[in-house]
Amino acid sequence: MPVITNIEDLRVLARKRVPRMFYDYADSGSWTESTYRANEADFDKILLRQRVAVNMEGRTTRTTMVGQDVSMPVAIAPTGLTGMQHADGEILAARAAKKAGIPFTLSTMSICSIEDIAAGTDRHPFWFQLYVMRDRDFIEALIERARAANCSALVVTLDLQILGQRHKDIKNGLSAPPKPTLANILNLMTKPRWCLGMAGTKRRQFGNIVGHVKGVENMGSLSEWTARQFDPRLSWADVEWIKKRWGGKLILKGVQDVEDAYLARDSGADAVIVSNHGGRQLDGAASSISALPAIADAVGSKIEVHMDGGIRSGQHVLKAVALGARGTYIGRAMLYGLGAMGEEGVDHALRIIRNELDLSMAFCGRTDIRQVDKGILLPGSY
Repeated sequence: MPVITNIEDLRVLARKRVPRMFYDYADSGSWTESTYRANEADFDKILLRQRVAVNMEGRTTRTTMVGQDVSMPVAIAPTGLTGMQHADGEILAARAAKKAGIPFTLSTMSICSIEDIAAGTDRHPFWFQLYVMRDRDFIEALIERARAANCSALVVTLDLQILGQRHKDIKNGLSAPPKPTLANILNLMTKPRWCLGMAGTKRRQFGNIVGHVKGVENMGSLSEWTARQFDPRLSWADVEWIKKRWGGKLILKGVQDVEDAYLARDSGADAVIVSNHGGRQLDGAASSISALPAIADAVGSKIEVHMDGGIRSGQHVLKAVALGARGTYIGRAMLYGLGAMGEEGVDHALRIIRNELDLSMAFCGRTDIRQVDKGILLPGSY
């Protein structure tokens, strides 16, 4: 086993162990992938101010996200097909989040169901991410299932009314069900660990959908259903409709523009996530970290501002907090750990990020994450 010191080590190992079509699904963006790459690269332009002779005892990374205590300002982002990176992947990631004291967010397009997560974590509270689909009866049922499963926040994704084109998925034949091409079969033969895990679980379909929608009983009928379900008519009136039916903590994901941030604030939501869907929708859009400061300055005193996209280290978390984020989300960093080593890999990823966050905060002369602001950044670098 190689020595794992950072998230990149986990990514390299995951690439070796996860079938190409599923690894590429997670580790790719739309079109030229320029926004996907910028999400991470733009963090490097932001420089930290090192301070010395400061008492570094008694450090804490504890804070709150939408009123919930968290061990660090990090949540696990909703990621589709997580259970195809590793058998029972969503359950394993939720368990790791519980141990780490941070929120886990389950995607609508997960392999394990809402009920699977509740059972697998002894009904520990988690968050649920909702896609707005044409079938409003299904949306209402999802909301009620999330409530019954003890979900403590609902995350509504606003930037997937239509699907961005991801070239790697087309080339790999990723579909529901996946196309059994010769290349895919040969690649699967090189992943015995993954195949053995999948053979040992019954969870291989979209657990939140199959069996819960009339006429959708297998992956084939699911493909037809999902193709016509993402709703291009999504509007702020739908957000209001969801808020009334949910009644609990509401987080809006996918805001990149100050004008939309004002509308999110006025919607009565508890938080907004500055996000470009991991660079998987509008290629050529601004990176999340570059969009964050203007949005945080505009609405941060009225609504919690969170961000996701490109976070691969604790230093990235620290820089996002300095620029106004009350919380951050990790998607790919979690998936790399999961694909590499299952639950242990997610544990490892979260330890790496927390350690990097703690040490970097200390080197910047701060001992409490709640005291971090732009003062820890080198002027002119952000």
